[in-house]
Amino acid sequence: MVAMDNLITGSQDNIAHLAGNPDFEFIYHDVSNFIHVAGPVDAVLHFASPASPIDYLKYPIQTLKVGALGTHNALGLARSKAARFLLASTSEVYGDPLVHPQRETYAGNVDPVGPRGVYDEAKRYAEALVMAYHRQHGMETRIVRIFNTYGPRMRLDDGRVVPNFIGQAIRGEPLTIYGDGSQTRCFQYIDDLIEGVVRLLQSEYVDPVNIGTTREISVLEFARIVNTVAANDAGAVYADGSRIEGDPQIRKPNTALARRVLNWQPQIELEEGLDRTIRYFRATLSQPA
Repeated sequence: MVAMDNLITGSQDNIAHLAGNPDFEFIYHDVSNFIHVAGPVDAVLHFASPASPIDYLKYPIQTLKVGALGTHNALGLARSKAARFLLASTSEVYGDPLVHPQRETYAGNVDPVGPRGVYDEAKRYAEALVMAYHRQHGMETRIVRIFNTYGPRMRLDDGRVVPNFIGQAIRGEPLTIYGDGSQTRCFQYIDDLIEGVVRLLQSEYVDPVNIGTTREISVLEFARIVNTVAANDAGAVYADGSRIEGDPQIRKPNTALARRVLNWQPQIELEEGLDRTIRYFRATLSQPA
């Protein structure tokens, strides 16, 4: 197995447990540049991209480049090796949806020039490029549309609601809610996502597939659950101003396709996943730097 990353938002600490494994190799590289991997390759999984608003607003050009050039280079590698290709896309391709829940046939409601457009459009372009390679070159390609995912090894400062709330809860602080807290999300634990990705990679299905949970809760209710699991009695506070610009009001996947073609559905309840994640961060923060 070969992992490739320029670590613009990542950390080698996340793969420290693989150090010394003869079956694993890490290559420090920006996939927006030409990619070379020696020897045979069975599959190329393209997950490279900043994925949180803080990151892709800080690195807008890099986000667009990795969605366009990075996808092109990764597809080129897969084609040269006759390897199967999987693109990690996102629920953000649906934008602030006018259809609820969102099924794979929904074309979305995306603002291409809004602050989140650099991420949304990079992923939408990447999907189009993958399908073009599939149709023109007959490549074996797969597209997974990932909905809100959380778990150990996230960055507590990455700006998304899960690490924001967990970090504040661990510190005994009130959780900060933007807007009125009525916006909804469906949070899936990382293990469930990985299982879905593996099943999709091994399947014969070509078109995009949603992978996410269908337990839809408001951000306000999510804050209450995080505080309960973390035993934090500091409550929550509302941030000044309205909700973050471009932040979708609702988000919920229709996962009928994943159940039908992958025989997949999430197994880990939100409270259990949060407990695992909070335990991880408490253990990590208690260790000396």
